[in-house]
Amino acid sequence: MSVAQRSAQVAAVFDRVVEEYDNVGVPWFTPIAERLVRETGARPGERALDLGCGRGAALFALAEAVGPQGRATGIDLSSGMVAATRQDAAARGLGNVDVAVMDAGAPELPTGGYDVAVASFVVFFLPAPGRALRAWRELLVPGGRLGLSTFSDHSSGWLDGVFRSFLPPRAFSAASPFDSDEGVERLVTSAGFTAARTTTFELDVLLRDLDHWQQWSRSHGQRATWDRIPVEQHDRVRAAAGEFLEPYRTADGHYRITQPIRLTLAERP
Repeated sequence: MSVAQRSAQVAAVFDRVVEEYDNVGVPWFTPIAERLVRETGARPGERALDLGCGRGAALFALAEAVGPQGRATGIDLSSGMVAATRQDAAARGLGNVDVAVMDAGAPELPTGGYDVAVASFVVFFLPAPGRALRAWRELLVPGGRLGLSTFSDHSSGWLDGVFRSFLPPRAFSAASPFDSDEGVERLVTSAGFTAARTTTFELDVLLRDLDHWQQWSRSHGQRATWDRIPVEQHDRVRAAAGEFLEPYRTADGHYRITQPIRLTLAERP
């Protein structure tokens, strides 16, 4: 599959989840994005960029941080996400926000046009992360800051082990730079960034029941995994997920899953 084909597939997945994305009663993208933006130290008057902005979780946090004297630009390959986020920005009265349909893996933006850039749960979707990071470096001014969010431990709330048994082995990468803090830092520094560092925190995912888990699981990038599994097997996936989730059941019958989040920060020299 070519890079263009893979990018088109990713865009199509997010077009399908526009209405549900970050909107099913599970605080997820917004608290992570807000923490990421704080860690970058975005300041009033700066020019900020959200690469793969989705429904604007980081974009709106950046807009608030840079204030009316600054500018926050968001790009996303999903035209549905961009249209919805543009409407949300207008509804919030954010006059310092721009949103455009564009591939975060190969952004066509001005060199040295930004003081700070973030990519929240984006870089691991890209067909060529290293190439994308090199392009992002060129978008920043010298001393400009980059912030990435990824999973610090990909084994809990996302139930990859449950899905694994329903998909061919090649659907899961055996090794990835995103498997460790050091791997992500190496990826970033190999793209020409300096002062790479990692900070982690934990976020509790609260789910009412198995139906709520399935609704949430289908509302973001994991929708692609559901779509690859034949519909007639979805009940078996739910049953396997129920077994996996049982240890996380709380006294009130709900589920509480603690997901470690990794934030990687770096600078353009």
